[in-house]
Amino acid sequence: MFAILLVSLLGLAAIVWLASGPARVRLRRQQVRRQPFPKAWREIIKRRIPIFKTLPTHLQLQLKDHIKVFLSEKQFVGCDGLAITDEIRVTIAAQACLLLLNRNTNYYPKLRQILVYPAAFIVDKEQRDGNGLHFQHRAVLLGESWEEGQVILSWQETLKGAADPRDGSNVVIHEFAHQLDQEDGSANGAPPLAHPADYKSWSDTLGREFSALQYCANNGLPSLFSYYGATNPAEFFAVITEVFFEQPDEFLNLHPQLYRELSHYYRLDPLQW
Repeated sequence: MFAILLVSLLGLAAIVWLASGPARVRLRRQQVRRQPFPKAWREIIKRRIPIFKTLPTHLQLQLKDHIKVFLSEKQFVGCDGLAITDEIRVTIAAQACLLLLNRNTNYYPKLRQILVYPAAFIVDKEQRDGNGLHFQHRAVLLGESWEEGQVILSWQETLKGAADPRDGSNVVIHEFAHQLDQEDGSANGAPPLAHPADYKSWSDTLGREFSALQYCANNGLPSLFSYYGATNPAEFFAVITEVFFEQPDEFLNLHPQLYRELSHYYRLDPLQW
């Protein structure tokens, strides 16, 4: 009798363990995806996300499923008096989830909160000078991604980036590229890749292109990429991701090998949209 009871208890414990772990997360996400996409959200996407109508139908459906899961899991916090609305949530989620299409995703697992300011915001940053001394200064920012589980965005800049999907500048795509980069630790320009063999080509190609952008920035030469990408490899990855999604034709023409690296990583070819 005791043995039967013990087996029953162990079985129950196993069920509880499964229900509290990844299996429960997968089940919950499946249930969320099965829910209908709200009509009001469709109207927001139609009004705020012009790139959506260029996507093939299967990617549109994927994106809507991702938006539902993303919004069910991530907390939005309004700052400086900004009230969070579905307009804000859906507009940000739609752009963030572009980076998840066609990929096995855990929906930015480190991310807990998206803080949204009405416009540019001020943060206190610590830097080190050439003598190794640390000092604090104030910076005016449009967006920031923190390893501690937060993305901070300017709503004004979010709308601007979404409104023109061909200018190569999108603060949401930029900051969520940092989140992908940070999934395996600190941002260093090398997000987790699908296969170990991919890292050699990634490192060679992005390293060469990063050095080329630094040369352009130091000598005032024109570049498809913002000079901000020459700051460090992490910023380079975020900057080229913006251009990949928004200016794929120029990207492929000027930087074909780099384009192929990003196309392989994101499992997308925006040039075909």
